[in-house]
Amino acid sequence: MKYYIVIPTYNEEKFILQTLQSLVNQTIVPQKIIVVNDNSTDKTHEIVTEFAKTYPWITLVNKTSENIHLPGSKVIQAFQKGLETLDKNYDFIVKADADLIFPDNYFETIMEHFKSDPTIGMVGGFAYIEKNKEWILENLTDKDHIRGAFKSYRKETFEQIDGLKPAMGWDTVDELLCKFYNWKVITDATLKVKHLKPTGANYYKTARYKQGEAFYTLGYGFLITFIASAKLAWMKKKPLLFFDYIMGFWKAKRENKTLLVTTEQAKFIRNYRFQQMKKKLI
Repeated sequence: MKYYIVIPTYNEEKFILQTLQSLVNQTIVPQKIIVVNDNSTDKTHEIVTEFAKTYPWITLVNKTSENIHLPGSKVIQAFQKGLETLDKNYDFIVKADADLIFPDNYFETIMEHFKSDPTIGMVGGFAYIEKNKEWILENLTDKDHIRGAFKSYRKETFEQIDGLKPAMGWDTVDELLCKFYNWKVITDATLKVKHLKPTGANYYKTARYKQGEAFYTLGYGFLITFIASAKLAWMKKKPLLFFDYIMGFWKAKRENKTLLVTTEQAKFIRNYRFQQMKKKLI
């Protein structure tokens, strides 16, 4: 199977070299890696350019956008810029962050999953962060969710869900749409990815209501948003975030923000979420 990787970057001079090294060390290397340099002001451009001299299948693409790192939109717009440079001669496409170290067998294992079942649409491992000199699970999501930092999509799945949405919540709506179209989402606990930078480290305060807005645009409705907000605030150990999320939801509702999904898909998502909640309560 052939696979391509697109890596959006913004001021990643501290980590990008380690990420690229872990990718060229893969037991089965990608056919192409596109690194999108999104208006970096550090040495990201120079580091990638020098590294790519040794590996002609690594390409740097430059993009200019605002420096403010609002969750979702900036990174997916950069991903889309990289995607536009690629042909469709691949079996699966990968969106990866620029602050990761992948185990050497990561994509060989991803490939084995895709080969094992043609109804598998997405596969991913788990993120680990360093704490007290030990690598521990970055426990921010459920075990059946693939982190946005490393997403692998079968080509047919990626096309059916119409790619990635340039908004916060993109890495949830993609999985929900997979479910809508009857694709399986697989997480593999044996694949431990080292995440070198804490999630959300670059988010500005102006983004604090974005999570609630994302819940609205996913079509959750208030009850599911209330439960999801409480759970997420608890997992992040920041209870006051709950109120920001709820305010973000109501703000989006007042402004009648456009949903990321159709009415039919939103109905499916609400039913699916309710069923998942019921399973965990029983």
